[in-house]
Amino acid sequence: MRTSTSKRETLRALIDAEARRAGFDAVAVTTPDSIPLAPGRLAEFVADGFHGSMAWIAKTLERRSEPSTLWPEVRSIIVLAMNYGPDHDPRALQARRDRGAISVYAQNRDYHEVMKGRLKEIGGKIVARAGGDVKVFVDTAPVMEKPLAEAAGLGWQGKHTNLVSRKHGSWLFLGTIFTTAELAPDAAEVDHCGSCRACLDACPTDAFPAPYRLDARRCISYLTIENKGPIPHEFREKIGNRIYGCDDCLAACPWNKFARAAAEAKLAARDELREPALAELLQLDDATFRSFFSGSPIKRIGRDRFVRNVLIAAGNSGDVSLASSVRVLLDDASPLVRGAAVWALARLASEAEFAELAAIGSKTETDTTVRDEWLSALPTEAHV
Repeated sequence: MRTSTSKRETLRALIDAEARRAGFDAVAVTTPDSIPLAPGRLAEFVADGFHGSMAWIAKTLERRSEPSTLWPEVRSIIVLAMNYGPDHDPRALQARRDRGAISVYAQNRDYHEVMKGRLKEIGGKIVARAGGDVKVFVDTAPVMEKPLAEAAGLGWQGKHTNLVSRKHGSWLFLGTIFTTAELAPDAAEVDHCGSCRACLDACPTDAFPAPYRLDARRCISYLTIENKGPIPHEFREKIGNRIYGCDDCLAACPWNKFARAAAEAKLAARDELREPALAELLQLDDATFRSFFSGSPIKRIGRDRFVRNVLIAAGNSGDVSLASSVRVLLDDASPLVRGAAVWALARLASEAEFAELAAIGSKTETDTTVRDEWLSALPTEAHV
């Protein structure tokens, strides 16, 4: 729908005011055709297999690449950002191996829930003022928020592939409002990374084959969240005590010196999730897991995947007092948990105790992957 310049300016003023009222820290506008390079880059990402088991990325490739394919009626795209910056360096917790490190974004309420309702409210105000229609998205539809945010001028995609802002560093959640209203687009942001490679060098698993390219299959966030199977052996020690996601590349960004702690209370860290004790997390059954992580994005991966992650951290902790809790999980109903428990116990129990358990477990275990864990953890001569 075509609007006059004065009406566009009035509508934009409304959008800016409503965004501030709703708690967003930045808002900008771009057009559906503003990311011409994104489709090729996404196709290369998929062709190289860097998406791993995230099959939905390949399935939605066309719709994800072109906003107008997702919704042909869209004329303008409003990109909104909410700061979730921590009040400390999250990497400091890695030195406390008896604790689990949870990614900053997951230490309180699910940001999808926090943002989507507010985007809908703003969208409703746009329709009431300008007519037409809107659609809102928060990371759950095939929308390339980061390229759109760069095109709108909110920041640029850094070498770690995440959005970087000169004002908020690497700590921004993004949401979009697609609208049939025609709005004047903002100027795109330029890349300010220069020769810096702090984010690339910070990655524990070398998940960046080149600047601006991410191999998700090596990324700790992918391995602990999206990956539904056992953690590959080559990454287990490198994961350390990271039990849900990884903030290392984000936290290393020098632009964070301009960031501030999140103002939104629902995004500030819950005390119990800042540095949870591995000993307590190993006790979680399905019911207590659901209760403990109610309203949290962590709840979506389920208890078994989460406890798998905790067991990897336990195995890396060197804390032999955790061995008894790990031993209990050798009989867990989930093969995923049992397999991780085998690996963790091999690192925490005495050699004699583990050999005794393995002699039984390697013969009685019915799941192939768990049996392989027993066998791979035994000394070579014990296989004979």
